[in-house]
Amino acid sequence: MLPSQALLPAVLFALAALRALASDTFLAAVYEHAVILPHPIQEPVPASDALALMNRNMDVLEGAIKEAAQQGAHIIVTPEDGIYGWRFTRESIYPYLEDIPDPAVDWIPCTDPSRFGPAPVQERLSCMARNNSIYVVANIGDKKPCDSSDPSCPRDGRYHYNTDVVFDAQGKLVARYHKYNLFLGENQFNYPKEPEAVTFETPFGKFGIFTCFDILFYEPAVVLVDKMQVDTVLFPTAWMNVLPFLTAIEFHSAWAMGMGVNVLAANTHNTSMEMTGSGIYAPTGARTYSYNMKTEDGHLLIAELDAHPRLSPASPPTVSWNSYALSVERFSQNGHEFTGIIFEDPFTFTELTKPGGNVTVCQKDLCCHLSYKMAEKRDDEVYVLGAFDGLHVFEGQYYLQICTLLKCPSTNLSTCGQPVEMAQTKFEMFSLSGTFGTSYVFPEVLYSGVQLAPGEFEVLADGRLINRNTTSKPVLSVTLFGRWYEKDPPSMDQASA
Repeated sequence: MLPSQALLPAVLFALAALRALASDTFLAAVYEHAVILPHPIQEPVPASDALALMNRNMDVLEGAIKEAAQQGAHIIVTPEDGIYGWRFTRESIYPYLEDIPDPAVDWIPCTDPSRFGPAPVQERLSCMARNNSIYVVANIGDKKPCDSSDPSCPRDGRYHYNTDVVFDAQGKLVARYHKYNLFLGENQFNYPKEPEAVTFETPFGKFGIFTCFDILFYEPAVVLVDKMQVDTVLFPTAWMNVLPFLTAIEFHSAWAMGMGVNVLAANTHNTSMEMTGSGIYAPTGARTYSYNMKTEDGHLLIAELDAHPRLSPASPPTVSWNSYALSVERFSQNGHEFTGIIFEDPFTFTELTKPGGNVTVCQKDLCCHLSYKMAEKRDDEVYVLGAFDGLHVFEGQYYLQICTLLKCPSTNLSTCGQPVEMAQTKFEMFSLSGTFGTSYVFPEVLYSGVQLAPGEFEVLADGRLINRNTTSKPVLSVTLFGRWYEKDPPSMDQASA
């Protein structure tokens, strides 16, 4: 027998063992955390005071991590800014930062805490993961020294990064991601010079990670899915809800569906800043979610997901987003068109004046087609069909194509597009489509009370967003939210920021 033949049974046995270890499903957890905030001061506090505040937050997070592990969760995501909050200048954030090494160093901070200098936060997070045999995802601050040999080096001689870290079930640092798309006001942090596409492998799929505002842009979010082929996205966020399209639960679940991946979204909880809404989202809809503007409590969510959603029999079909819309004649344009503003964007609206019918509204190259039937046409509620095809320029610049059926706050048409949280009209049927120029479209259905509708709608392969049965709750909005990345303005020189 040749040596290679002798090895064959052992190789086959090893492969079988690996397959047995690999899971088809896994239990995911996210924790929405009501962050204990520092006092908003301009000057740095002593390092001991900074660590004391971070430990108070980590005490809460540790309780959630232990509970998730006891319920069998394999991985838990905690929010952006979840350990120290957000009230900082560049100077006052410094005592909260640690030097976070490249995961290639093969480091378990829990068992070797001083290898890279003082790292009490990384040590504690690592021990939480190790002691509970669970992957832990957290958001902390990284500091990296630089000098005059680097023309981009800040005046104080260091870079500060808004950073996600992942520790595996042994407590080893397996991922580090520096946030690329900083939101307005994050002046305490620098942009990394290049966007980082951070991935890591687990027995339950390939994971990628990015943070909050990143989800609205091509890099790194879309790159992780389209090019790196991740199964699941980890998404720490500090998301301020903006109706009608950009509430956390609504947009993050739509992104999971539009991209065909799992998303584990952990939001901070601060009702005074409209921050709430976390969830565990599959390509077919939300497995579980939470939206709570009534109390200031944190909330743990746990749900089962497919480890490889693209391979799942339930995986949605590939969608040609404009196929149906381009194939039909324009429906009647009823002469009731008017302009309304949503989040500073001028939409073209047409009122739905009848209990049912077929309506088209167009703006530039985007025509939106709607077929609908209300369960009852109420005199005290107005719905419109709207279209927007243009560059959004408020709180960031990005190109949008949006088709939306939405409720107006009152019967006064000048209010259409303004936020509204409650409705009374159910729909027996809706079918929404658009002549999109982009293949990146995110389907949203939002019910009265800012609630999702998992399992109640689907996207057909020809691009129609349809309901399966009469809506179980009254409708706030039904939206196809398109992002045309190629039409975004050139990125600023982020390295110099």
